[in-house]
Amino acid sequence: MPIISSEKILELVPSLFEINLNSDKTGVNIFRKLEKMLIFDEGFIYFINPESLQLKYSYKKHANYEAEKVFPMSGEVKEFAFSKAGKITDGESKFVETIELKGSRQNSYIISKISIKSTVFGLIVLSKREENFYTKSDLSALDAASAVLSYVLKDLELSNVFKIQLKALKDGILEKNQAYKTIKEQNEKILEADKVKNEFLANISHELRTPLNSILGFSDILGARLYGNLNHKQEEYVNDIKISATHLLGMINEILDMSKIEANAMKIVKSTFWITRAIDEVSNILMPLAQKKNITINKALNADFEVFADYQKIQQILYNLVSNAIKYSPENDAIDITAVCGEDGFKLAVHDNGIGIDKKYHGKIFAKFVQLDSAYTKKESSTGLGLTITKELVELHNGKISLISEVNNGSTFIVDIPQ
Repeated sequence: MPIISSEKILELVPSLFEINLNSDKTGVNIFRKLEKMLIFDEGFIYFINPESLQLKYSYKKHANYEAEKVFPMSGEVKEFAFSKAGKITDGESKFVETIELKGSRQNSYIISKISIKSTVFGLIVLSKREENFYTKSDLSALDAASAVLSYVLKDLELSNVFKIQLKALKDGILEKNQAYKTIKEQNEKILEADKVKNEFLANISHELRTPLNSILGFSDILGARLYGNLNHKQEEYVNDIKISATHLLGMINEILDMSKIEANAMKIVKSTFWITRAIDEVSNILMPLAQKKNITINKALNADFEVFADYQKIQQILYNLVSNAIKYSPENDAIDITAVCGEDGFKLAVHDNGIGIDKKYHGKIFAKFVQLDSAYTKKESSTGLGLTITKELVELHNGKISLISEVNNGSTFIVDIPQ
C-alpha cells in the first residue's frame, strides 16, 4: 500500500521534473523521488532495444546484478511492453525470470512502462520483499510517475547523446588539428626534400653538361677535319660520338629544365627574330640523328616572318618535338615542320609518319615521366620529360599545344603562340 494518499501522490508527481539531469546521480535522484510516493526495496529502470532489455539505472540492487546488463526480449516481455497497462506480479513471473532478479517467490513486483505518445522505450520495476504487497492504487501511482519520468528520461538521453556528440566533435577537432599539424610538418619535410632534390639535379646537370660540351666540341673539330682527314670508320665513330653526346645532353637539359620549372625559376625573355632562324638551327643540330635513320626534315613555310617570343624557348620547343619525331619515325621516312603566321600569333606544327599515339593517351603524354608502352618505344631511351617541358614552355608564352594522332598513322603536334 502507498505510504501517502493518492491525492498527495498526484501533488508530488510534478516534482519529478525537478530532477537534475546533469548530475552523475540522476538514477539515484529518480528513485529517491519515487520513495516519497511508494515503498520498495529495489528499483530498476530498463530501456527497450529491438530485441533486448538493457538496465540503465538501479537502486539498492541485488548483489549479483550486473550494471548495464542486457537481457533477451522474451515473448512475455514483448507482450507486456507493448500492451496498454502496467503489471503487478510476483517472483514466479516469467518476466521476473527473464530479467534474472532471482527473488523469493514471496517477493512482489510492480512494473510500469516508460512511453511517449504510445511509443514504449523503457520499463520501471519496483520490488518489495513481501508477498502480495502492491495494489492497483500503487500501480496507478507508478503509472502517473512514469508518465512524467518518460519525458525526464527522454531529455536525459538526448542530453547524453549531445554530450557524446560534443565529445566526439571535440575529439574529432583535436584529431583533425593534430592531423593538420602532422600533414603540415610532413609537407614541410617534402618541400625541403624537393628543394634539396632540385638543387642536386641542377648542380649535377651543370657538372655533366661541361664535359659533354667538350665531347661535342671535339667531335665537331674532328668531323670538320681541322687536324687532318679521317678514314670512313673514324668518320662513322666520330658521328656516333656526336649523336650519343647530343642525346645525353638533351636528357640532362630536360632534367635541369624540369627542376627550374618545379622551382618556378623558369622565366621567358622575349625578343623579335625570324622564325626560320630557330627552325634552321634546330634542324642543323638534329641532322646527325636524322641522317642516322635516313630521315628527311622538310621545312614548309610560305614565307618567313618575324615573331616576338623567347628565342631559346621556341628553339627548345621545336627541338623537343622534332627529336621526338625522329625518335619514333621509321627509317627512310620524312618529318614536316610547318610555320604559319596569323593575325593573333603564329602556329608551329611538327608531323611524322611514325607509330602514332592511341587516343586514350592523348591526355596523359604531357604528364611527367609518362612513356608509351610498346615494343618500339622500349628501344628508345628517354626521361619522359620532353613533352612535359614543351607544354610548360608553351604555357609560359600563354600558348597551347595540341595533338592529332592515331596508332600506326603518325602524329602531328601543333603549337599556338599568341602575339
